[in-house]
Amino acid sequence: MATESAHSDNAHSDNAQKAHPAVHVSHHSPFHFDANPLAHVATNDPTLRLTAFGGEFQPGLYRPPSRKFGNPAPLGLSCFGLTTFVLSLINLQTRGVTEPNIVIAVAYAYGGLVQLLSGMWEFAVGNTFGATALSSFGGFWIAFAIILTPGGFEIVSSLEASKGGVSSFYDSMAFFLLGWFIFTTLLLLCTLKSTLAFFFLFFTLDIAFMMLSIGYLKHDPVTGPNQKFIKAGGGFGLAAAFLAWYNAFAGLADDSNSFFVVPVYHFPWSEKAKERKEKDAMTNGNTAENDKNV
Repeated sequence: MATESAHSDNAHSDNAQKAHPAVHVSHHSPFHFDANPLAHVATNDPTLRLTAFGGEFQPGLYRPPSRKFGNPAPLGLSCFGLTTFVLSLINLQTRGVTEPNIVIAVAYAYGGLVQLLSGMWEFAVGNTFGATALSSFGGFWIAFAIILTPGGFEIVSSLEASKGGVSSFYDSMAFFLLGWFIFTTLLLLCTLKSTLAFFFLFFTLDIAFMMLSIGYLKHDPVTGPNQKFIKAGGGFGLAAAFLAWYNAFAGLADDSNSFFVVPVYHFPWSEKAKERKEKDAMTNGNTAENDKNV
C-alpha cells in the first residue's frame, strides 16, 4: 500500500508539472523558515508537506489544502476555548458562582453548534483529525447542555428519582466525563509529533476530564461532588481554554494583520526539528568546505 501511495504521489506531481509547465520546481532549497508559523508552505515543490501546526488543527505532516474558503480551525478553537473558560471559572467557584446555568446557552450556541459547523468544514479541507476533534467536542457541549437544561429533558430529575437517588446522577455524570477522558487521550496520542502548544492543549484538557470524573465518582450524597477534584478540573480546564485561544491566535495572526506572531515550539523529534537539523548540517558542511578552499 505504501508503494502504491508513493506511485500515486509521483503521478500527481508529474501531472501537476505537465498542467503548469511554467512553474519551476526547485529541489536545491527544500527548507523555508519564517517567524510566521503559517508560512510552512514555503516552497514551490509540490511533493513537500507542511509540518504540524495547531493553528490549522493539524497534528502531523499535511499537504496545503486546495480550498476557496478560510481556515476553520481558529473558529473551532475559539468556540472551545470560550465555553471551557466559562465552565472552568464556575468549577473553580469564582466570585461564589457555583451553578452552571449560564453555560447552557454558550454550550448550545457557540461551543456546540458553531464548533460542530467548524468541524464539518474541516472535513471539507481534508483534515480528518480536526474534523473528528472539533465535531466531537461540539457534540460534547450540546450533550452537556442537554443534560443540564432544566425541565426540558428531565435527565437530572429522572436519575435523582431513580432507586439510587442523587448518587445515580453523580455516577452517570462521572461515566460521561470518563468517556471523554478516554477519547481525549486518543487525540493526545496523535499530537506527540506536533508542537508543544498543540500537545499541551489536549494534555491539560485530558487531565481536566480525569479530575472532573473522579470528582463525581468520589461524591457525597449530601454535599455533592468532591470539590477538591472539581476545582482541580476547573484549573486544568482554564489552562486548556487559554491554550485553545493561543492556538487559535497562531492560526489567525500573520504579517498581513498583526505586528507579531506567537511561537508554537515544535518537538525535537518532529519533522520541523529534523528539517532544522538537516539545514544546520548542510550549512555547517558548506562553511567547512569554504574554509578549506580558502
